Amino acid sequence: MDQAEKLRNMIKEHKASKELVSNGARVITITSGKGGVGKSSTAVNLAIQFRKLGYRVMIFDADFGLANIEVMFGAIPKFNLSDVIYRGKNLEDIIVEGPMGVKFISGGSGVFEMTNMSSDNLRYLTAKLSQLEAMTDIIIVDTGAGISESVLQFITSCNEVVLITTPEPTSITDSYALLKALKRHPDYDKENTAIKVITNRVSNEDEGKSLFSKLSIVVNKFLQIELAHLGMIPQDTHILKSVMQQQPVSIAYENSGASKAYEVIAKRLTQNEKEKVSEKRGISFMFAKMFKSKT
Repeated sequence: MDQAEKLRNMIKEHKASKELVSNGARVITITSGKGGVGKSSTAVNLAIQFRKLGYRVMIFDADFGLANIEVMFGAIPKFNLSDVIYRGKNLEDIIVEGPMGVKFISGGSGVFEMTNMSSDNLRYLTAKLSQLEAMTDIIIVDTGAGISESVLQFITSCNEVVLITTPEPTSITDSYALLKALKRHPDYDKENTAIKVITNRVSNEDEGKSLFSKLSIVVNKFLQIELAHLGMIPQDTHILKSVMQQQPVSIAYENSGASKAYEVIAKRLTQNEKEKVSEKRGISFMFAKMFKSKT
């Protein structure tokens, strides 16, 4: 049985029991306090695991200036989101299909120049983006790392945020710094923002839980932000091997510890999809909120 047939069978098996919410595609923003902690790798591998569960998935690459997703996918998009507004391209023109049918859109470095667009252009953009709701079930936004305004804009515009951290002291302190900046941001909505943490590159589950506990206690005490632990990804040599092969570890080494851990986290996220959430759903809503000064 080839990979395509295997995927079709998995989709059929899950389609009957899978009840997706109807209020737009689910948007999950993945971020980190510093670079090099496995943020983009997490975005890609969760996308693959969602596909294995039968979901239609799209990655929106908002990590401007870097091409991590492109390298992992082995596909370079010719156009990006700004081409839809300024060069008359359709959504179909900027969508690239990656492994296992995961779709990918590059935001491009000019996305935040769109803050100066006219109201008519903004309405046109959000109308175009609303078409994505019919194409996909889950949209994963891969932000840049750190506390730049562009990163914070994406985080505050999404109600489901996944923060990646590692045992490195700099990763922990930078994760705290990101959350501190988020707390101070005028658009941060505490009541409607769920922040979930993945502890990456840990030796075992106990170390992952301990790392999360240390971060959570400090963040809760000084920032009054509640965090949830999604799970851990173990230190795994298969990840480096898969990067060298330009394949996600969830495809190249399906039975590896890292792949199994991503599978557990993806299932945990889909099990939580029926939790009560705010109306902040859908990619068009997300961009409309980001550029709300023009609405």
